Amino acid sequence: MNDNQLLRYSRHILLDQIGIEGQQALLDARVLVIGAGGLGSPAAMYLASAGVGKLTLVDDDTVDLTNLQRQIAHVTERVGQPKAASARITLHAINPDIDVVALQERVDDARLAELVAESTVVLDCTDNFATRHAVNRACVARRVPLVSGAVIRFDGQVSVFDPRSGTQPCYSCLFPQDQQFSDEACSTMGVFAPLVGVVGSMQAAEALKLVMGIGESLAGRLLLLDGLHMEWSSMRVARDPDCPVCGNGALSV
Repeated sequence: MNDNQLLRYSRHILLDQIGIEGQQALLDARVLVIGAGGLGSPAAMYLASAGVGKLTLVDDDTVDLTNLQRQIAHVTERVGQPKAASARITLHAINPDIDVVALQERVDDARLAELVAESTVVLDCTDNFATRHAVNRACVARRVPLVSGAVIRFDGQVSVFDPRSGTQPCYSCLFPQDQQFSDEACSTMGVFAPLVGVVGSMQAAEALKLVMGIGESLAGRLLLLDGLHMEWSSMRVARDPDCPVCGNGALSV
């Protein structure tokens, strides 16, 4: 690290659990953020400010006026621009020293496999079950930890699915991919703006901890937030031995 980096990241370096070694791990990390909207905005901004060396943002959508109520990486003058490119501008304004790759594309399984294989950790900041399951399958197959978040109305949730040990559950253990779940869109159900900031920031925190190997992650736990009453609850999530993605008889992806 040069003098400017030592100064920029000094408040992290002062923490005994992080220090020079932890900060260097962040500078060397490659983090994939899928979705540059409500969750992806705060998550990516904190990852950038913390000094993650390479951030790859994937989003095929463009900035809409209705996004600006909660998607804080975007501003009014960028309405109509690709979200990934808009977020890249914001991240470089926060930290010009990091490498930000903006991909305006809807990734298929093959492209996901390629992107995940290059990543230290993946953040799922999307809003539909099909994409979440595709990301989960790619992370399990390549043994890359996944930080998942979701918010709708006044409710939020966040968890970590870490396939590296072979004993932790994956996303499909919690939400089986062969069951039908309804995708509740913000455009029809609404969302309380600050909650995406809370959950997205927690996703960033979990990702940073995973990269540095500090503390205890949310692997095996689902953290739930009732934002209307500001109450947190936590539930244990067990690995399903019959899970078609990570179970004993799972097919390789």
